Amino acid sequence: MTQIKYSRRLFGLTIRQNAHPDMRRLRRQAGEPALHGNKFWKSSCLMMDYLKKNPLKKGTRVLDLGCGWGLGGIFCAKHFQADVTGLDADPSVFPFVEYHAELNDVQVKTWRCRYERVTRVDLANFDVLIGTDICFWDQLENPLYNLTRRALQSGVRKVILADPGRSPFLRLGARAQERLGADFIDWAVTRPMKASGCLLIAGGDL
Repeated sequence: MTQIKYSRRLFGLTIRQNAHPDMRRLRRQAGEPALHGNKFWKSSCLMMDYLKKNPLKKGTRVLDLGCGWGLGGIFCAKHFQADVTGLDADPSVFPFVEYHAELNDVQVKTWRCRYERVTRVDLANFDVLIGTDICFWDQLENPLYNLTRRALQSGVRKVILADPGRSPFLRLGARAQERLGADFIDWAVTRPMKASGCLLIAGGDL
């Protein structure tokens, strides 16, 4: 009964809620994430809905930026058999990534790194970058803009970022739209969970 009570199904994924005993156990073992990677963020629904309507090719190499629990990347692995790496500066999130990946019968690699340390050589190993709720501080705008620019210069085909519409992300979107030719659009879903916000989409077709 507990398994059902503290779980949700979204876009074909099983996701545990924070009150689930497994989540409490992981927090005791790994400690509370320090950079807000501590729960399911609603903007993940925007990302999954966009990808459902704009599917990736099988085997696409995906880098999930600021992955937190890694649900965007897990969605890509589950539905598109993507080769996914979850990047985060806070290693305490990785047990949550690995737990949800196993729960959903997929594999996701993890990589501890800060955005500004991801090089062009690193980026050449990926086709698509995704990120959800990762531009929540003013000081994150520049690193994410520069990372998006480096990614496109390195041959990454597409960068997709989702956010509920915080001020730093709005500035990032306007800047990427003006200088990188990115699309910056409103996006909303009503099912399976109500969520709204913005998507930044840079790059060409896959």
